[in-house]
Amino acid sequence: MVKIRLRRMGAKKAPFYRIVVADSRYPRNGRFIEEVGYYNPVAEPIELKVDAEKVKKWIGNGAQPTDTVKALLKKANVID
Repeated sequence: MVKIRLRRMGAKKAPFYRIVVADSRYPRNGRFIEEVGYYNPVAEPIELKVDAEKVKKWIGNGAQPTDTVKALLKKANVID
């Protein structure tokens, strides 16, 4: 199954996440299909950039966002 999920990057205690489309069998920071945005919870204010067109295309093709990504996409007004 293809999922839209977070990929952790950044230094220790300074996380930075990329929102990626990946096969659910791959590890969290492993191989992915496409990058569709990023999320930086450390920045003030929080940085969130999402390519809405790519996300809608992947969801239309059957990709399932994780709970966390779904909340972020709602915050970015990409999905209802």
